[in-house]
Amino acid sequence: MMFSRFLKKLEKIAQFNICIAFPSIAHQNQVSRSKLYHVYSTGRCFQSGRSVCGGNSSSRHWSQSPTRVFGNRVSRAMKNEAQKALFDYLHYTRTLSFVDAEHISKNSPRFILGLLSKIDDTRKEDISRALTKFLRYNPINEFEPFFESLGLRPSEVSGFLQRDLVLLSDDGLMFENFHVLCYYGIPRGKIGRLYKEAREIFGYENGVLASKLEAYESLVLSKPIVIKLVTCCPLLLVGGIDSEFVSVVNKLKGLNIGCDWLAHYLSDRKTYNWLRILETMEILDKVGVKEEKLSRLLKAYPDLVGEASGNKAYIMFEKFHKVGLQMNEIDNLVTDNPEMLSEKSVKRIIEALKFLKRIKMEKQFIVRFLLCYMKLICSSSLLGPRAVWNRLKIGRDQLCQIIKEEPLRLFSLASKTNNSRIKLDSLDLRNAEKTAFLLKLGYVENSDEMVRALKKFQGRGDELQERFDCFVKAGLDYNVVSQLVKRAPHMLNRPKGIIEKKINMLTDYLGYPIESVIESPTYLCYSMERIHQRFSMYIWLKERDAAMPRLTLGTIVGISNTLFVSYFVNTHPEGPATWENIKKAST
Repeated sequence: MMFSRFLKKLEKIAQFNICIAFPSIAHQNQVSRSKLYHVYSTGRCFQSGRSVCGGNSSSRHWSQSPTRVFGNRVSRAMKNEAQKALFDYLHYTRTLSFVDAEHISKNSPRFILGLLSKIDDTRKEDISRALTKFLRYNPINEFEPFFESLGLRPSEVSGFLQRDLVLLSDDGLMFENFHVLCYYGIPRGKIGRLYKEAREIFGYENGVLASKLEAYESLVLSKPIVIKLVTCCPLLLVGGIDSEFVSVVNKLKGLNIGCDWLAHYLSDRKTYNWLRILETMEILDKVGVKEEKLSRLLKAYPDLVGEASGNKAYIMFEKFHKVGLQMNEIDNLVTDNPEMLSEKSVKRIIEALKFLKRIKMEKQFIVRFLLCYMKLICSSSLLGPRAVWNRLKIGRDQLCQIIKEEPLRLFSLASKTNNSRIKLDSLDLRNAEKTAFLLKLGYVENSDEMVRALKKFQGRGDELQERFDCFVKAGLDYNVVSQLVKRAPHMLNRPKGIIEKKINMLTDYLGYPIESVIESPTYLCYSMERIHQRFSMYIWLKERDAAMPRLTLGTIVGISNTLFVSYFVNTHPEGPATWENIKKAST
């Protein structure tokens, strides 16, 4: 009885070897998939050249639970021999390409350990021979090392193994699409994420996947950017072209950021919701953060394109609307406190809003609180209100009243850090210095005008004084600068070095007198890049009598990019080419 079962097993093994060695014979006498799987799943362990027939083993992925573990005894030389044996099996026996066989054998360490656990010969000269013999009589599930080589964790591999698929050639469509991704340039070790998150793309018919990759390239995206995109966002390849992603790309092009910036900040450790990213950008646009300002914000806080921080920013703006902040107020907040868009700051702002709502604070107070203390909110992580009133042994209404009377006490009472008092003291000192500076300009102490000015002027009192002195040293009268600063406080909200550079650009490069700032103080708000590009183009046009002399700074720098191209660049036949050269030279 036992002898007859043994003969049947030998017959099945012989049939399998014939399938591999003589395909034509195999075609005439095929072994069914169920029988082949039975051969695969019948565990045998070759020890010192002896064949020990196992029982009714049903493990589909034996390398996941090896029968024998070497532990620390597995040397690099042993692993190399095992890799070589697996390579020989895949390349010479299974006829996989050299590149495929090499990658699989060198990037499936867990499977290699499983192979080594099946043999007893641990000497280097015997390992290769023993494994070759083992693989000859024990066909492996090729999907197991293949999936591991794609970057899937061993714990994930088992979930993708199928009972009726043992050889990679069993799923030719999947293997073909895998090669499409490889040939396009996607790293093999990252294709596992695509298989895990967008498995359906591996079932596309011939040519479909390649056409989708080309479609994204047609959006004026370079191949490296497309590779980064699909690696980080595999779902882009599912279905048609993602319209929300296209909208984000078009938005970025309109901001002169380009998708190189986007690809630079994409991470395969994050997820991306293109609709939410688009909505966040549109909200910023609605509140007045447009064009160059939005471009600067995205460059400074690229986390806004991440799903987590993008979602939180979207929620934050929604909450601003609910408490009653107007669009222009939100715009001022973002302009004066760009750091509020960082992921950590957004989280803290939402915490503060929740705190105030839970103690039943009126919306009018919340609006004033946000407008006055945004910098402190962004730098303070708060406890929950229940923890605060339990610690102080007071009720919710009493806590609400305390904060109404002294808003800054919120930070000293609810801050998670112990140095909140130091922060508040330094804040009071900065306000005192700023107040002293504003008094010199002619503001009346404790007046409404002074309160508004304290919000508008950014920086310490000594910093504001240094910036103020830049204009006096450049040749403007002290009283003129005082009146100018009161009319346009934002002109002092730039670092001293930047102000000096902009003054030099105006007087030395463009040749305008410093008095030009008086009629166009907003000139100081634009970036150095924009100023240099506009001035260079204007000078070039003047030299060719294609532009009027002595145009105001507001006309040269202040108008939109579209109008500048229309009114300046296109007025000369060589203008567009020169403008492109100027922009390239300044980047």
